[in-house]
Amino acid sequence: MNINLKGKRALITGASSGLGEIIAKEFAADGAKIGLNYHSHPDAAEKIASNIREKGAEVFTLQSDVSDAKSVEAMFEKFIKQYGGIDILVNNAGIDGNRALVWESDISEWEKVVKINLFGPYYCAREALKYMVVQKSGVILNMTSVHENIPWSGYSGYAAAKAGLSMLTKTIAQEVGSSGIRVMSLAPGAIKTPINQSVWGNANTLADLIDKIPYGRLGEREEVAKAAAFLVSENASYITGSTLFVDGAMIDYANFTHGG
Repeated sequence: MNINLKGKRALITGASSGLGEIIAKEFAADGAKIGLNYHSHPDAAEKIASNIREKGAEVFTLQSDVSDAKSVEAMFEKFIKQYGGIDILVNNAGIDGNRALVWESDISEWEKVVKINLFGPYYCAREALKYMVVQKSGVILNMTSVHENIPWSGYSGYAAAKAGLSMLTKTIAQEVGSSGIRVMSLAPGAIKTPINQSVWGNANTLADLIDKIPYGRLGEREEVAKAAAFLVSENASYITGSTLFVDGAMIDYANFTHGG
């Protein structure tokens, strides 16, 4: 399938590593102009941007803390000044936080997780839509997780935020449909990324994880990036207000595969 994003102006948050990095590279390869957001690793972000430029695409980096509304406003001002508008927003920035049962959890840590994973996409969507509604076009892609549906003991803040982001996606899609704007969520399952190498790099923990995936393997970052590129392209022009799971059927509760 040919994905054509030629000339599309795309802002991707949390793009200095992991899924954000690969999504930025995929969009650039498909012709998009990239705004590559990072929080605290400018060297890593610029290295990725340099790699994208070497392949002939247009890209620049933007620092912002997506959990801070004023910081997000400043980021969008820079993006619009650079490109004159926005066609695609990918809300990818996120953290899972430290594992803790609810009654043992630190309130400030719990709030931090929710601020980044839920408030951040809200702040970014709010700014993007100020331009998209006027131009009557645009796409917002929110990166959720299988944990928008599957509870995750010890990570209540993360699961609550991702579930909330799923409903935020649907609600915004209702609000902006008449303006020609699409809003979707993409929910990865167990994806092989550097941040979780301690899991897939250990034979025992890897086996336990794969047992939860009916398809029998971890996903690759490139598989998520290609799904993201499809969703923001015209090939998905009638898809909005829903979640695409890229998870090897993990969402189907693999523990019940053999009768529970």
